[in-house]
Amino acid sequence: MGNSGSAVKVCTDHQGGINWLSLSPDGQRLLTGSEDGTARLWSTADSQCHGHFRGHESYITFCHLENEAAFTCSADHTIRKWDVLTGQCLAIYRGHTSIVNRILVAKDYLFSGSYDRTARCWSVDKEKQIQEFRGHRNCVLTLAHYSSRDVLEEEEEEEEEEEKVSRDLLVTGSTDCTVKVWWVSSGRCYQTLLGHTGAVLCLILDAPNRELFSGSTDYTIRTWNIVTGEQLKVFKEHQGSVICLELVNRHLYSGSADRTVKCWFVDTGERIQTYKAHKHSVSTLKYHAGILFTGSGDACARAFNSRSGVLQKIFRGHKFIINSIQIHNELLYTASHDGTLRIWDIRGICKRNKRRLKKERSVQGRSSQKGSLSRLFNNRVGCMVQQENGE
Repeated sequence: MGNSGSAVKVCTDHQGGINWLSLSPDGQRLLTGSEDGTARLWSTADSQCHGHFRGHESYITFCHLENEAAFTCSADHTIRKWDVLTGQCLAIYRGHTSIVNRILVAKDYLFSGSYDRTARCWSVDKEKQIQEFRGHRNCVLTLAHYSSRDVLEEEEEEEEEEEKVSRDLLVTGSTDCTVKVWWVSSGRCYQTLLGHTGAVLCLILDAPNRELFSGSTDYTIRTWNIVTGEQLKVFKEHQGSVICLELVNRHLYSGSADRTVKCWFVDTGERIQTYKAHKHSVSTLKYHAGILFTGSGDACARAFNSRSGVLQKIFRGHKFIINSIQIHNELLYTASHDGTLRIWDIRGICKRNKRRLKKERSVQGRSSQKGSLSRLFNNRVGCMVQQENGE
């Protein structure tokens, strides 16, 4: 049984539930998007609110933070770009005809997915829509982006001559049970990945290995070759919808409505660990330094030893589901539908885990050394036997 932890700080500025939490690439700021229709900017140095972004006419569904700009999308059908220093709204992206539930910023592009059954591409620096991706039969829930340069061989790139203007591709997951891959430059659908029998809730991409992972309400995770569209494996052990995914060192972690997280070895499809103790759906997860952190519908965050599956700590204090978590400088940030951002000190468990890993490596090293000495001894005995037999 893990020890219970209390938050070092509770931020209660929002007047509605927090739907998402984003960390800037430089780690200096956090952004929260809320049901109250506003976003707030927080400093990781002092945990104070340093910005309040107001302007949306309905609740914020998702947010994304860059070092100098913040992006929010809303049920008011729009996306907004904000200056993190002044709080000024720099751009409003209009075009969607229903709730915008997900955004993704990549290079100079801003991508969005909506309940209007489309995904769209916008210029980050302008309010202009560059492309519309139309073809899903139901709402677009999740997005991923990659470049064909990351996955295609030179001869394969030559075959895609018509798409030479831009090698960027957008991946969309929908409640219509499909995943689609689109050429950004033309809006043309490059692949439709068929196999799921339920809504696709989450996507994670491993471009160097040409693989895409999708989690669904059909209780499965599927892995696909993103060049050929071939379905490679189906991970079937969950007993509920697969809500979130994390990929670390060829290990795939999946959080589910069945109240568990499972760890899979991607290369073989083997399930190697199950993390239990949640009393409700696992809504979010994050791997850090050998520890798996989870947020759940039971209003608790938890820390597990990623190898053994042992529960190391429970973080109690939230009143409703934890929707998003982030980790920076050995502090855990949890954002909840109760409207609070809570900050937890995880130095103790990180330190204990480092000592445990160091000890394991030491034991493995001694074991390896013993094996080497044993092999050396056996080789010498073998040589002596050969000499005695005159071989």
